[in-house]
Amino acid sequence: MELRQLRYFVSVVEEGSFTRAAARLHLAQPGLSAQIRQLEKELGQPLLDRSGGSVTLTEVGGAVLPYARAALAAVESVRQTVDAYTGLLRGRVRLGLVSGATGHAFDIAGLLADFHDAHPSVEVALTEDATERMQAALLAGELDIAVLGTADEVPPPGVTFQMVIDVPLVAAVAPSDPLLDRVNGTSVPLADLRDRPLICLPRGTGVRAALERGCAQAGFRPRITFEAAAPHVLSRLATRRLGIAVLPADEDEAPLDGQLRALRIVEPEMRARIALAWQTNGPSSPAARVLLERLRDAVPKPSDSWTT
Repeated sequence: MELRQLRYFVSVVEEGSFTRAAARLHLAQPGLSAQIRQLEKELGQPLLDRSGGSVTLTEVGGAVLPYARAALAAVESVRQTVDAYTGLLRGRVRLGLVSGATGHAFDIAGLLADFHDAHPSVEVALTEDATERMQAALLAGELDIAVLGTADEVPPPGVTFQMVIDVPLVAAVAPSDPLLDRVNGTSVPLADLRDRPLICLPRGTGVRAALERGCAQAGFRPRITFEAAAPHVLSRLATRRLGIAVLPADEDEAPLDGQLRALRIVEPEMRARIALAWQTNGPSSPAARVLLERLRDAVPKPSDSWTT
């Protein structure tokens, strides 16, 4: 049994695909498959089930996986100990990002580029996903850092938040919508959106969770007719009078572009929050800790950190 075979095995499990794992490892897929089969032959049991549309763990594979990860972590700890004496930073950082987060408070692409320039031996794996899955991945140690949306004022146990943005939700309404005839000023009670076609972010996002929670408090379920992962797409759908878009208040500037009117949703007020998140005890690798420090420095200072 070779260490690289364990690394290949863990990569295939994390990617759920030989093709994606081979791309991540910069290997040819046939060679990767051959190494996994060699490992299985040596152990005398199949570790992966290849019969479905995606690769899944067998019962034996599930039992082996924690030990494979522990072996790889032990080797990485040896490297990190040596690197601490030489001042070299290297390794792999796994960063999760919710859709639309890059335009809110900091330039994530620029920060990652600067980090790469300073630490070229560190690989950053950036993935885009829904908030619920990223929180679970943080707690499972599958992500080091995440920029995610949340409807909650406090994070789940074991996770720390530093708020990137915290603004009210608004209803983006086309000028011809009859709702405008019934409202005064710049706000609308949530109850006035009952039975109206709404356009919102998908389930698993902080905005959608906030909307569903607020509607439950108001005694009804939202009628979602269109979903999109990007707020500007929601605005475009609303301009075509396909429904009322529910957006963070800071999206009512350029994306609405005078074609929609933004009404602050009240009774109850709902808020859109985007947070920088990590495990409360901190990322395990030095590289992830350095990147987290850079990201935290880039977050606007008026925000507070919430920890449980």
